[in-house]
Amino acid sequence: MSHGKNEINKVKSILFAVREKRISKGYTQQFVADKLGISQNAYSKIELGLSKVTIPTLCTLAEIFETELLEFIIV
Repeated sequence: MSHGKNEINKVKSILFAVREKRISKGYTQQFVADKLGISQNAYSKIELGLSKVTIPTLCTLAEIFETELLEFIIV
């Protein structure tokens, strides 16, 4: 039995939480991209789910947003 759709929904909810946290902090995509050392376009693709996001990247995003990693995962 495939869990693919369920996992896609989990990833989308994590990325939605990342986007919401960025907006709540008043950060632009460019600001966050600069902190990650990537282009704004590359960061946009992460938020849109067009690029895979790694656990280390999520950890760095949590640091940038001064929050706990679990806030992205438990939504």
